[in-house]
Amino acid sequence: MNLALPALVPALPALGAAATLAVGRRSPGLARPLAIVPVAVSAVLALVVAIQLGTGQVLDAATRLTPTGGPEISLAIHLDGYSSLISVLVGLVATCVQVYSTAYLKDDPRYPSYAALVSLFTAAMFLVVYSGDLIVLLVGWEVMGICSYFLIGHHWETEDARSASLKAFLVTKLGDVPFLFGIFLLGADAGSFRIEDVLRAAGDGQLGHPTLIALLLLAGVAGKSAQFPLHTWLPDAMAGPTPVSALIHAATMVAAGIYLVARLLPVFLLSGAALVVLAVMAAVTMIGSALCALAQDDLKRVLAYSTVGQLGYMAGALASGDREASVFHLVSHGAFKALLFLAAGVVIHAAHTNSISAMSRIPGLRKRVPDAYWTMAIALVALIGLPPFSGFFSKEAVLTAAEHAANGEALTNGLGPASAVPQAAGWIVLISAGLTALLTAAYAARLFLVAFHSPAGAAVPAAAAAPGVSAGVPAAADHEPDAPYSPEPDEADPAVAEPPAMRWPLWVLAVPTMGFGIAGLRSDWLPALLDGGSLKPSAVTAVTGTGLAVVGVLLAYGAWRSATARVTDGLPAPAEHGRVPEQAGAPAAEVIVADPGRALLGPLFGPARHGFGVDRLYSALFVRPVEAAARLVRFLDREVVETYVRGSGAGADLLGRVVRLAQTGNAQTYLSALLAGVVLLVVLVAV
Repeated sequence: MNLALPALVPALPALGAAATLAVGRRSPGLARPLAIVPVAVSAVLALVVAIQLGTGQVLDAATRLTPTGGPEISLAIHLDGYSSLISVLVGLVATCVQVYSTAYLKDDPRYPSYAALVSLFTAAMFLVVYSGDLIVLLVGWEVMGICSYFLIGHHWETEDARSASLKAFLVTKLGDVPFLFGIFLLGADAGSFRIEDVLRAAGDGQLGHPTLIALLLLAGVAGKSAQFPLHTWLPDAMAGPTPVSALIHAATMVAAGIYLVARLLPVFLLSGAALVVLAVMAAVTMIGSALCALAQDDLKRVLAYSTVGQLGYMAGALASGDREASVFHLVSHGAFKALLFLAAGVVIHAAHTNSISAMSRIPGLRKRVPDAYWTMAIALVALIGLPPFSGFFSKEAVLTAAEHAANGEALTNGLGPASAVPQAAGWIVLISAGLTALLTAAYAARLFLVAFHSPAGAAVPAAAAAPGVSAGVPAAADHEPDAPYSPEPDEADPAVAEPPAMRWPLWVLAVPTMGFGIAGLRSDWLPALLDGGSLKPSAVTAVTGTGLAVVGVLLAYGAWRSATARVTDGLPAPAEHGRVPEQAGAPAAEVIVADPGRALLGPLFGPARHGFGVDRLYSALFVRPVEAAARLVRFLDREVVETYVRGSGAGADLLGRVVRLAQTGNAQTYLSALLAGVVLLVVLVAV
C-alpha cells in the first residue's frame, strides 16, 4: 500500500481547516466547499485504505521524530481492522455533519470558524485512530479536547454555552493529567512509545507496573469517554450546536477513550484489579445515565445521557476482555446516535424548542418532519436493541461477552488467557447491562411517545399540520421550569421546511443503522476484519436481552397510556388552524403529569432529573473549597503581601521626609552641624 493514502486521511481535513480559516471570512461562498470536500475525500480515502488493507492484515510504518534520551518519539502509522473500521465511521459521520451544518448554520456569521474547527476535530480523530505512537496519539487526543471547547462554546454570547465549554475542558483535563503520567510510565516500562512495542512488552511480561498504568490510563478514558465519575460534562455540552453533538458524541471524542483501551487491551489484561475497576465504572455509568435519561425533558440531554450509557456498554465489553464486541457496538452506536442527534436537530428546527413536553403540545409535529420522524424511529429501535437493526446485534455481542466472562470463559481472542478476566467483572457487567437494556427501552419509548404521540398534539386535525403553517410552535423558553435545559440560539423559520441538506444525511446514516449488524453474523465478514472471534449472540443473552427491551417498551407504553388517560378529559381544545397558541411559561400541568417517566421512576424522578446531585456534590467537595482557597490567597496577597510592599515604600518616603528637614540651604547651619559633630567625635575619642 502507498503510505501517502493513509497519510492524506488526517492531513486533508487539517488543510481544509486552515484554508477555511484563511479565506472563509473574506470569501464566505468558499467556506462550505472547503468544509465539505476535504472531509468527504478523506472519508473516501479511509474506505479505500480499508479495502486495500483487507482482512487480517496489519501495516506498521514509522520514522523517528526526535531523540529524547529515553524512549524515542516516532511519527508512526498503525493500520489494522480496528483502525480501518473506525476511520470509515469517522469519515462517514463527519461528512454528514459538515453537509448538515451548511443548512443548520446557514445564517450563522461564525460558520467559517465553526466549519474549520469541525474539520480540525475530524483530522485529530483520524490521527488518534491511525497513530502507531502514543505521544502522537496524545497530540490528536488533546487537539480534540481544545476543539470541543471552542465548538461547545460556539454560541459564546450565551451563559450556558460559555459555562458548558469551560466545564467540558476542565473535567476532561482533570482526567488527562493522570492519563499523561500513565503514558509516560507505560513508555518507560516498555522502553518505547510505539504501540506495537508496548503490546510486545505486555505479551512478554516486561511491564513492571501494569495495574498502576491501567488505572492512570482509565482516568483519561473516564474523562474523554464521559464515564463515571467524570461524566458530568457531556449533558451540559448540549449547549453547543446540534451537529457538534452528533460529531462529538457519536464517532469522535467520546469514542477515543474506548478505542484506546481496545488498542491497549493486552496491557489491561495484565491487571485483574483494573478490569474490575473498569467493570464497576461501566456499571455505575450505564445504570445511572439510563435513570437520568428517563427523567430529562430536554431532547438533547436525553440523547446525551443515552450516549453516556452506551459508552458504558462498550467499557463493559472491554472489562469482560472482548474488544471485538466493544468496537462492534462503538461503530453501531456511532451510526445510530449520529442519526438521532441530526434527526433531533430537524425536530428542534421545526418545534423551536428542545423540550419534549413542549413538543407534545405542538399539533401534528410528526407530520411536519416526516423524515426526522421515521429516521428517529429507526434509530430509537436500534438504540433499544430490537432485531434486525444494528443495535440488537452489537448489544447482544456485549451481553454475550459478559456472559462468557462471568462463566470464566472470557472471549479474549488470543490477547491473553481467559483467566485474566475476573469472573466478578463479568457478573457486574452482565447484570448492569441487562438492567440498562430495560431502562434504555423505557426512556427511548418515552421520548418517542411524548414528543410525537401525545394527545395534546395528536388530537389536532391533519389539516392543522399543513406545510407552511406555524401553528403550535412554542417559544424556546417553553420547558419545565425545574428541568435542566440547554437551548441553543434558533433563528430558523418554523414555517419553512427543512432543506435537503438536513434531510438526506438522515437517510444515509439510516442505512448502517438498519444493516450494519448483519456484518457480525458471518465469521468471514466483520470478525475476520477484527480479531477473528465470534460476534454471534448466544441464545440465552439474545432472548434475555430482547425480552428485557420489550418489557421496557411495554412499561413505558403502559405508563404513558395511564398518564394520558388521566388527563384526557382535562386537555384544552385543539388549536385552531393557523393560530399560534399561547406558550408563555412552562407547559400546562397536565402535560407535565402525563410524563411516563414520573410514574416509572417515582421518588427517583427528581434526583434523576438533576443527575443525582453529582454536580452539587462536586461543587461542595471541590469547587467551593477551591474558590475559598482562591479567596484566601487573594486576601493574603492584597492584605498581607501588598501591605509589606506598601509599608516598605511608606518607610522610605518617611525617611526621605525626615532627611529633607535637615536640608535648609543655610551654609551656617551646615557648618555648625559639622563643628558639632567634630566636637562630639573628639569628646568620644578622649573619653
